[in-house]
Amino acid sequence: MKNFIDRVRIWIYGGKGGNGCVSFRREKFVPRGGPDGGDGGKGGDVICITTPECSNLLHLYYKPHYRADKGRHGSGKNRKGANAKNVYIKVPPGTVIQHDGKILKDLVCGGDSFIVARGGRGGRGNAKFVSPTNQTPRECEQGEPGEDKELILELKLIGDVGLVGYPNAGKSTFLSSVSNAKPKIASYPFTTLSPVLGTTEKGVIIADIPGIIENAHKGKGLGFEFLRHIERTKVLLFILDATRDPISDFHTLSTELSAYNPLMLERPYIIAINKMDLFKDRQRFMKIPLSPRPYLISALKGEGLEVVVEELIRFVKEGKKD
Repeated sequence: MKNFIDRVRIWIYGGKGGNGCVSFRREKFVPRGGPDGGDGGKGGDVICITTPECSNLLHLYYKPHYRADKGRHGSGKNRKGANAKNVYIKVPPGTVIQHDGKILKDLVCGGDSFIVARGGRGGRGNAKFVSPTNQTPRECEQGEPGEDKELILELKLIGDVGLVGYPNAGKSTFLSSVSNAKPKIASYPFTTLSPVLGTTEKGVIIADIPGIIENAHKGKGLGFEFLRHIERTKVLLFILDATRDPISDFHTLSTELSAYNPLMLERPYIIAINKMDLFKDRQRFMKIPLSPRPYLISALKGEGLEVVVEELIRFVKEGKKD
């Protein structure tokens, strides 16, 4: 059963406006009362609104159709029909709304909202058609139809730090050691199958995504399915596996990120070589020709993590100043 959805297709329908009314005033002792047909009410809008209650788009996956009500029809005595209530679609902060391949709105902050389908205008009643040459109009307008659209909603998580690494490099162990997140941890690849957010004691949000492998841009492994979740991050942390070839892995990961979005590597990044608890002689790792100089850590034992986190916090604070 699916428990995390970050991309959905939905169909939305704004409400139809109410019809105007043809009516004439008929009261005793009021000769020539004249037309008094009221206007129709406006159809309901469909509005996307962000709320912290939602962590992904799963609820929209199982309910993809949203239709607002029609406006009420006008009536005699110049009574206007009631406007229909709006329909609100709750989405998590970081949701991007697309229509016909174009981005309509990027809802980043909590409480942001956007009208994705407007309701139709109500029709005018015959009282609005009175003129010097037409004192008894018998015409009115039908309510206008509401907008209907097919939308693509994509979630891009709001994180400060994005973790990048091969499967089983120790990203989940790192996240669980430095934050409040409880990701699945096991000794086999692809234990992380969906993005996970964790918050450190100093409020830095770290996003972990499933591991990237060579030729991910060609669809291998999990491909680029979740890379959108680290597009918003201010700094990247490459976690490399000391039991593999860290240099080769770093260049492969960099190549894959560039294939997804060349701008990804323009932001600051830090390199950490993990699983150092398996090695007694660490001198050769200190001479690895990578820039910036890698930190040597053991996420499992908690070694070297404090320094890495402090460096991440520094980058995040500098990014917020910009």
